[in-house]
Amino acid sequence: MASVNNLEQLLADHVVLDLECLDRVYLNAYVPTLQVGGQVVTFLTQQLGYPIPSPALFANLGNGFREAVKRFAQQHRIPVFQFKKGQRKADAMRPYLKAARAPAVVAIGVAQEFQSVFVGYDKATQPGVAHFGFRKTDRRVTVYYFYVLDVDFGPGFIKLCSYFPYPGKVWVNGHEWAKRQAAAKGLEYTELANGFANCPNRARLQAICDDLGPRQIQEFFDRWMTQIPTPLGPDEREHGYWWELSMRQIEVSRTLAFDVPRRARRFVEALITDNLDLGRPDEVQLIFSRQVRKNTRGSFSTRLVNRGTEMTVNVFYRNSRIKEYLKEDRALRVQLVCNAHGDLGCQRRLVNLPELQAKARAANSRLLTIQRAGQGCAISTQLFERVQQPSVEEGQRTGALRFGDKRAMALVGALCASVHAVTGLTNGSLRVLVAGLLGTSYSPTQMTYDLGRLRRKGLIRRMEHSHTYFVTPEGIRVAVFYTKLHDRLLGPLLAADRPPAPFELRRALRAVERCVDDYVGRAKIAA
Repeated sequence: MASVNNLEQLLADHVVLDLECLDRVYLNAYVPTLQVGGQVVTFLTQQLGYPIPSPALFANLGNGFREAVKRFAQQHRIPVFQFKKGQRKADAMRPYLKAARAPAVVAIGVAQEFQSVFVGYDKATQPGVAHFGFRKTDRRVTVYYFYVLDVDFGPGFIKLCSYFPYPGKVWVNGHEWAKRQAAAKGLEYTELANGFANCPNRARLQAICDDLGPRQIQEFFDRWMTQIPTPLGPDEREHGYWWELSMRQIEVSRTLAFDVPRRARRFVEALITDNLDLGRPDEVQLIFSRQVRKNTRGSFSTRLVNRGTEMTVNVFYRNSRIKEYLKEDRALRVQLVCNAHGDLGCQRRLVNLPELQAKARAANSRLLTIQRAGQGCAISTQLFERVQQPSVEEGQRTGALRFGDKRAMALVGALCASVHAVTGLTNGSLRVLVAGLLGTSYSPTQMTYDLGRLRRKGLIRRMEHSHTYFVTPEGIRVAVFYTKLHDRLLGPLLAADRPPAPFELRRALRAVERCVDDYVGRAKIAA
């Protein structure tokens, strides 16, 4: 078994757990009825009862909230920590969270940060008349981080700004929630840092992970907002002045845990080696956990990465990315980090989390499918001929994608790009890649014609009611087969008579060439 290095065989025989789960969830908290100047005026006059909506009131309201936080910390003997500039907040709070034994607010962090807040300006047109307007701007203000140990989610925090309109943030961890739910239901499992390494009942554990959604996260937020001091109270909430949650950064992960660490490392090394140069290499980056300098000892390549380094493959798309990395030397983590809900075509409110999670899981799966295709990409003669030759598809004559043709090779090379796994491809996104591989101009009309060829040949499929396409399993195999055959087999073999081809191969080819010359000479047909 020590010689096993095929990705498919490793996946089939040595993966003990394949689990999909929400990972870190980072949300915006905002008051939807306090987002424009007119709403501010209504709040100050009708809700709070001030005759003049003056910006001076913001300071009074903020001071009241800051005093409430101070009293809350003193009353419950909660440590208050002042974050320093550039300090990593998670590291500073970790000792407080580790020391906590019961659900509670374990620490309050204080920081000065830029926030989008309201400022007032004078709109008076006559002397002696008070008339103010309000607009949003970024100002450096005091914010409070309430770090909590929750009965369901474990460590988490809620951040509230002390200045109007009091924007906030919420952070929880989906894997920690799943661990607590599994333990509460008596489900045995082996723990992995921020995840699971094994579980005898995989289906039940996956069902627990699938259950996490907006309801549980909203309950976490509501539970702690009744316990921590807030600048808005029950009366404001009753009249519609309360926070709603929207998605800021969502991490959706898939974890493939192996039976022994050496197989996990072998899998990741083979994955990187086999896929890094397919399609557009600049779409993928290899990142190490420490800085590599000229005098750094060790080998740092895609084929072999020394122990003590972290291998990460990043596939970037707009503001989001999929990252793959080896976790604790025993599991492959494929994780989509969505930094903008629009990247996956979703709305931002928390209720849309299930849609975003479904699309993220599909993207993670497509990326693995693309990468695994290279391990067995040889295609049947029938499929090769259908793609290679002109044919009639859907009652329409369809041009060939001839192997070796420059435009056809650029097309299939572009289909290999891992970035398509995130949200599919469009005329515009694929045209950029094809033009780059061609090195010449490539028009939208040409791209439209080629998309038609690819679709009718069954290499891509179009999503209903959209202009987005996904590469089909057949398309992945054809694209990888064409690319590997051209770039990794025929290219090196045709140049095997000169460096950097191995010396043994060049010597053998020279011997063959001498034999052929002898036959030609004896036949008396030399030029």
